[in-house]
Amino acid sequence: MKKPMRAALAAGAILALAACGSGSPSGDSGGADGSADGSLTKVTVGVIPIVDTAPIWLGDQEGFFADEGLDLDIQTASGGAAIIPGVQSGSYDFAFSNLVSLMVANDKGLDMKVVANGNSTTGTDHDFSAVVVSKDSKIKSPKDLAGQKVSVNNLSNIGDTTIKSVVEKDGGDPDSINFVEVGFPDAPAALDNGVVDAAWILDPFLTQAVDDGARVISNNFTDFDPQLDISAYFTSQSAIDKNPELAAKFQRAMDKSLEFSEQNPDKVRDIVGTYTKIDAETRKELILPKFRVEMNRDAAQKLGDSAVKYGTLSKAPNLDELLP
Repeated sequence: MKKPMRAALAAGAILALAACGSGSPSGDSGGADGSADGSLTKVTVGVIPIVDTAPIWLGDQEGFFADEGLDLDIQTASGGAAIIPGVQSGSYDFAFSNLVSLMVANDKGLDMKVVANGNSTTGTDHDFSAVVVSKDSKIKSPKDLAGQKVSVNNLSNIGDTTIKSVVEKDGGDPDSINFVEVGFPDAPAALDNGVVDAAWILDPFLTQAVDDGARVISNNFTDFDPQLDISAYFTSQSAIDKNPELAAKFQRAMDKSLEFSEQNPDKVRDIVGTYTKIDAETRKELILPKFRVEMNRDAAQKLGDSAVKYGTLSKAPNLDELLP
């Protein structure tokens, strides 16, 4: 991928992230399929239009949700800041977010409950998430990030939590890292221009940055734990208590979607082109996350403990309350 493609790719991703759907939460359930007249029950789901959410779009296309009597209204948001309040208020029946954001929400007194897995690290050094530096940087290993300016898309979240852990494990001082907020589309340019010393980037921007000469210092998700689950689909516990059958149907359809996506990477790349502006050439190069049904509790506990250690959470999360 050449440098002139950077502006177009970033602009396309920004357009995708800015997109916003319309609709409302599903109404009261009735018939055998959850609807009053035997038709499909409308279910509103809030997601971020990124590669990570491909399974729900693909599962909808393949009819897995219709098979459960559900008519998905997938609404896109620019980030998790709008998604969790949307579930809490009832604007979304279900939504997608990373695990640390959900832990933070419950730490603040909410009652978010994971219904299905979202995506996981590949567990290899060929992952969709990495901390990169410029090709001539003096930073050679994670411990060298100590004292440096490192970009993350959000402070006090899964990015800086995993990076701090990796740096400390390598013998560096995690508290000395100067984290700054830079959106993923803008991170490669910030690195090139010397605004930051290192950047945490996800694909498609990661593949592009490496093609342009950036060096990977850490695959922070994999290096943190090769079994780490990154995100999940969730709702509130009160919503599950009110309509457990709806939650069970969504979970079954989502599980089928995850399995299908893991087995059909080419279809994942194709579906990504329907809800983002990522072009076909770039989609061929994408490093896809791992999509699996079962969540790894040990890795989630490790993530929660690290978030407490580095001040993101006030106490260790209760995984029995958060996870299925």
